[in-house]
Amino acid sequence: MLRYPRYIYTAKTLYSDTGELIVEELLLNGKMTMSAVVKKVADRLTETMEDGKTMDYSEVSNTFVRLADTHFVQRCPWVPVTENSDPGPPPPAPILVISEKDMYLVPKLSLIGKGKRRRSSDEDAAGEPKAKRPKHGTDNKEPIPDDGIYWQANLDRFHQHFRDQAIVSAVANRMDQTSSEIVRTMLRMSEITTPSTAPFTQPLSSNEIFRSLPVGYNISKQVLDQYLTLLADDPLEFVGKSGDSGGGMYVINLHKALGSLATATLESVVQERFGSRCARIFRLVLQKKHLEQKQVEDFAMIPAKEAKDMLYKMLSENFISLQEIPKTPDHAPSRTFYLYTVNILSAARMLLHRCYKSIANLIERRQFETKENKRLLEKSQRVEAIIASMQATGAEDAQLQEIEEMITAPERQQLETLKRNVNKLDASEIQVDETIFLLESYIESTMKRQ
Repeated sequence: MLRYPRYIYTAKTLYSDTGELIVEELLLNGKMTMSAVVKKVADRLTETMEDGKTMDYSEVSNTFVRLADTHFVQRCPWVPVTENSDPGPPPPAPILVISEKDMYLVPKLSLIGKGKRRRSSDEDAAGEPKAKRPKHGTDNKEPIPDDGIYWQANLDRFHQHFRDQAIVSAVANRMDQTSSEIVRTMLRMSEITTPSTAPFTQPLSSNEIFRSLPVGYNISKQVLDQYLTLLADDPLEFVGKSGDSGGGMYVINLHKALGSLATATLESVVQERFGSRCARIFRLVLQKKHLEQKQVEDFAMIPAKEAKDMLYKMLSENFISLQEIPKTPDHAPSRTFYLYTVNILSAARMLLHRCYKSIANLIERRQFETKENKRLLEKSQRVEAIIASMQATGAEDAQLQEIEEMITAPERQQLETLKRNVNKLDASEIQVDETIFLLESYIESTMKRQ
């Protein structure tokens, strides 16, 4: 649920306000029929438009189809109807099924109409009270064309989009904007054909990538080939070459990319917690795989006492681990090699556990702040409601000023402080969740490979 704002914002970025409201409705309701979503969203958009303008159902319907085509929304599985011939007890939970080809199949609906504005609570122009007004429009007895076909937001697809954005951003930081645009194009071409759990994208030829580059991106085929060669030769191996046909076949190595992002996150945490010298030792152990204490001191060029202190500090915090290799069966310390190493998977799990604790603390703190100032918040909401109703009836500025003064200067300052603190806590939650998402994706990808 922490990611709901991110899902909704992604839909807004890709499919404007209509996409945003479709995803918001599906997240809030869990599941809805397409016709219900289209009508609800059209009504909501009509309310925000100027008087005299309305939103067509067809426009909302088109956006819904685009969301289904790009797999951001999918059909809910259903319980198959079976003959009750089995005399045994029924299963504890029903088995839900859906075929792969039907998952994103949009029913053919002819939704004709426009969004409606909500009537005000008073009587309308006809002079009839709201309760006595006859219901117009669709009759309740009329069957809904897509009855029983429910849709939900496809969270895995949103996660795939977040992962792709993180990879593009990493390439932009490491190389340049053109490289990141090439990687973005490759990811966009294979976003539907590649499962979210796959370690690689589908192989794409250089010619296909060139044809799919955004319009107006003026780079020649020769320059594109140079960029692809450069990306494939990069030590991080985000892009790999899988063949020579079609000008060269290239893939995005999703598993390696997630590993690099998780490693960079760990390095960053070590640097922030223990300082740049510890980060130097951490990177060194990461690079050399296994090192003895004396080797760490020599390679890192840090005095023995300091190096020992830093190694033990990171060891106690589980960022690095110690591996014992005995020369003799008795494990005598004098005849045993002690090698420092970084187990990225266990370090990522440990950091993920800490992130969960951080999120829990942030939520607790936000709830505490809100509870402590509950009376003041309720008073502020009451005053705002009174001002809004008085503005609607055309009250004078002097009267509005008088109502505003019900909240004293110290109370107003307290409200400002509360708002600032809550905003800071909200922003921290989102940032920690970004780290959680990266670590979870890396761990899940690694477990599937093993």
